[in-house]
Amino acid sequence: MTDSDNTGWTELRDAHLHLLNHGKALAAVQLADCTSVADVLDRVRGAHAALPEHRAGAPVWIDARGLRTEGLAERRYPTLAELDEASPGRPAVLKSFDYHALMGNTPALLEAGIEASTVDPPAGVIVRDGSGVPTGVLLESACNAMYAAQPVDTSAQRSEQLRLAIDDLRSRGFVEVHDMKATPELAELLLEMDDRGELDGFGVTMYAVPDEFERVQKVMRYAVREDTNRPVRFGGLKLFIDGTLNSRTAWMLEPFADPLPAHPTGIPNYTPEQIEMYMRRAHHERFDIAAHAIGDGAVRALLDAYEVVEKQFGEEPGFTLRIEHAQFIDEADLPRFARAGKKRAVIASLQPCHLLTDMEAIERLVPHRAARSFPLKDLIDAAASAGRDPAEMILLGSDSPIVEPDPADNIQAAVYRRRAGMDAERAIAPEQAITREAALGLHRSRIGRSGACEV
Repeated sequence: MTDSDNTGWTELRDAHLHLLNHGKALAAVQLADCTSVADVLDRVRGAHAALPEHRAGAPVWIDARGLRTEGLAERRYPTLAELDEASPGRPAVLKSFDYHALMGNTPALLEAGIEASTVDPPAGVIVRDGSGVPTGVLLESACNAMYAAQPVDTSAQRSEQLRLAIDDLRSRGFVEVHDMKATPELAELLLEMDDRGELDGFGVTMYAVPDEFERVQKVMRYAVREDTNRPVRFGGLKLFIDGTLNSRTAWMLEPFADPLPAHPTGIPNYTPEQIEMYMRRAHHERFDIAAHAIGDGAVRALLDAYEVVEKQFGEEPGFTLRIEHAQFIDEADLPRFARAGKKRAVIASLQPCHLLTDMEAIERLVPHRAARSFPLKDLIDAAASAGRDPAEMILLGSDSPIVEPDPADNIQAAVYRRRAGMDAERAIAPEQAITREAALGLHRSRIGRSGACEV
């Protein structure tokens, strides 16, 4: 429910989502509206009762998504004993809505090979109790072991998930999306759909993480070649510079009010030198970079690296830098987004809808930086001061399945800076509010008449 009227919205673009995961999430156990640990456990019990124990000789996992601990009355995950009781003998995973944290029960931890002696991976944390025993909660890269242990979907399942996702997005008025963690399989499935005429002009631009980059690039080069009119395109490289706000792993310039032990300002995933290395490669090979950066420290690190590369080559970098999320931007860094006179520029790709889910986390974890959260008005003003069209410098998306890809939620957050029905006094940084028309303009697709995505 929002305060915004979304009647007749069409020709929209979601500039940041995950297509296959959106389709998969439509069939997962939903936790987003849970308000207590008891609610969460009840959902798990229901799934345990409804699902078969085994399929094709393998245990059937409970896959639950959308958990937001800050929205629970207890502000905590279930205990391991509670989750084990709700799903006895069956692997169960509760995934945080931001996908940067999760909790597994004992059978799931065993499947993932996580025990007391397991060492924390780089840029990851296995949360433990006072005796050093894992609680079931995993942060950042520690989640990868659990993801790897879960059953792999078949090609037919993924094809159906993709159809579900695209049908759902079309029904919401979207004609263009940017997928932010593409795989070769996704590229192949989309190209097959296009060959069968099933996309019908629905545009998809894909960005791939380093481990998948060359393989996705190869699929697209072979299939598309010189046919730039296809609605499926390869955009470039996706990097994860930091973590998330709710997990307290976002890379901040100032410490969290309630920081992780040993990580007061979050967890950077790359050194400045590594970021510069990727940017030099992007300059030479002419692909764009979309970099996940929640914290103001991560945003600054990207802007710093961009300027280093620019000075190194003595010319404008041959790539566009998209800073994905940019949830917190320091005042001093705003002018650096608006690079007047540049053909290639820095883009802020934001999801203001996350303000609606993050209100409690902002107030509790970064109250001293709340005024810098989703600074849309400042970004628009910076673009105008540099003579740039805000719609070219600022893109809006949802990051689905983190939250629903509902444009009304972005409009609600951008215009009112609070959830619908809340008192105006609860608004987060109300001075950053923009008009409904301005917000909708940042959501409009710029697909060319040929159907190819213009990025």
